[in-house]
Amino acid sequence: MNLNKVIVSDFAEVLADSDMKAFENSTIMVTGATGMIGSLLIKFLLYYNELTLSHIKIIGVARDSQKAQKIYGDCLNDSCFTLLYKDITEPIDIESNLDYIFHTASATNSKFFVTHPAETMDTMYIGTKNILELARKKSLKSMIYLSSMEMYGKPDAELEYVKEENLGYIDILNVRSSYSEGKRISECLCAAYCHQFQVPVKIARLAQTFGAGVLENDNRVYAQFARSVIEGKDIVLHTNGKSWGNYCYTSDLIKALILLNIKGNNGEAYNICNEENTRMIVEMAELVVRKFGNDQVKLVFDIPEDNLKYGYAPEVKMRLSSQKLRGIGWNPQVKLEEMYRRMIQYMKLEFV
Repeated sequence: MNLNKVIVSDFAEVLADSDMKAFENSTIMVTGATGMIGSLLIKFLLYYNELTLSHIKIIGVARDSQKAQKIYGDCLNDSCFTLLYKDITEPIDIESNLDYIFHTASATNSKFFVTHPAETMDTMYIGTKNILELARKKSLKSMIYLSSMEMYGKPDAELEYVKEENLGYIDILNVRSSYSEGKRISECLCAAYCHQFQVPVKIARLAQTFGAGVLENDNRVYAQFARSVIEGKDIVLHTNGKSWGNYCYTSDLIKALILLNIKGNNGEAYNICNEENTRMIVEMAELVVRKFGNDQVKLVFDIPEDNLKYGYAPEVKMRLSSQKLRGIGWNPQVKLEEMYRRMIQYMKLEFV
């Protein structure tokens, strides 16, 4: 298997800090197989298989075969790996046994939330219901639903840290709320299936996660910042950057998802965030300019009159707490500057 050297190093870190015995000789489904997190999970499992001959069977669920072929390349020749081309808004059934599900599929483009709010919610609610129905029919050991910190909305600004019970206000008539409300109702659906049908599902509320493994067409703010310094162009902010961002590196996320399968409580939610990386977006932009701009890149502001049509989230001051996840043994390692260092190195090797 031909992997970028930054990815290989990251995966070695994950293995050194994770107990993988529970996954040996199991069958694992990963939805959202052409997304950044889904594809990294699959590649990590293939990497683990190759190192240890653990005989894990991996089923990836994706819609776009061309995109999948570009992402996976020679991985598609692995006999332990099957790609199921399927829209998750349609019912899914497989004949084989199933032990674990990582449900990562979701719309992720902010502008899409605004231009296609109905499809955004359909993918989350209907898609999640279809995966939960599949899980109900199988004797699953565990399922992880990947939610988002955006489901918190606007928490009380007086809170020093936002814990899992500290839900905030969401304007349900704001069209961009299709994403945050979609995540909330999907979490509620997970809790319902856990209670009524004993589906062993845990909920992972992700901070913004990035790093080596970012996709070439990713246009989220972290990828824009990295692409700007690689190309020697100014970083442009279209807001004042005063919203607080919560961040986690990709390999630390994989560690968290592995741990949740083993030690997480069914029907409960866990924040996944490295608190040391929390800061305002403008502060992150300044860090990238200072550390990686080589005195050629500046930070400039170009703020449109109507932010909504661009899909920008409302300004939020929120610091996530990962105390609950740390309590079962999670210990994130990668700081924000190192996150960018690895991601930029990966992008130069992969795309330049």
